[in-house]
Amino acid sequence: MKLNTSFLVACVASSMFVGCVTTDSGTSAATPSDDAAEQNYNLGTQYFRNGNYDLARDRLERATKLDPKYAEAHSMLAMTLVRLDKIRLATESFNRAVRLEPDNFNVRNAYGVFLCQQKQYDEAREQFDRAAKVRVNDNAEIMLTNAGVCMAEKPDHAVAEAYFRAALEIRPTYGEALIQLASLMHVTADDLKARAFLQRYLAGNEATAAVLYLGVQIEATLGDDRAADDYRNQIFTDFPDSAEARQLRIERP
Repeated sequence: MKLNTSFLVACVASSMFVGCVTTDSGTSAATPSDDAAEQNYNLGTQYFRNGNYDLARDRLERATKLDPKYAEAHSMLAMTLVRLDKIRLATESFNRAVRLEPDNFNVRNAYGVFLCQQKQYDEAREQFDRAAKVRVNDNAEIMLTNAGVCMAEKPDHAVAEAYFRAALEIRPTYGEALIQLASLMHVTADDLKARAFLQRYLAGNEATAAVLYLGVQIEATLGDDRAADDYRNQIFTDFPDSAEARQLRIERP
């Protein structure tokens, strides 16, 4: 089993292994010199969320022209350009954003997500590290978990584990770090630890089909057929139309 790297968290909601998380609570308030720049930024962000990337690009480019020092507008423009497959332009916009506000942890986190997706793992790690170390960052566990996912993708499992554990030192109940550790332990054939991390996750978070399927795999590896069947039955009951349920029907008709 490969760690699911789709859960990397950018400044806007991203699809994750266990759900959808944002860093909105840690976003520093944008303070552009011109209200029109902020209005265009807000519109561009909404268009981005709705998947209207051409309209988002138009508004965000207006915002950066109205206020060239608006780092978060440059960062959001970069994320939009990624969706439009304009990678060179996205790189330029991310670089401009981090130069403008080196201590903006959301900007650095978004840049790290982008770099990891481009398989520039060490460069991504540097951005996550710098984001996590910003003193006013109240969401450092997110950046540390992102770094762990990226290092697992590299792959460097030992470094990935260290990042996940560092995230849990900040917030012991952080579900994303717990489930990533469970997955990592399964990948590295330490399924007793995988079981323990999965149980910790389920104690404080809602189960998804993907999480329950990981439970099936862990318990099957440990030889606990009853526990594996319990996870299977929960998938069939709660998520009968999921990809995981379809896969289980193929594995065991």
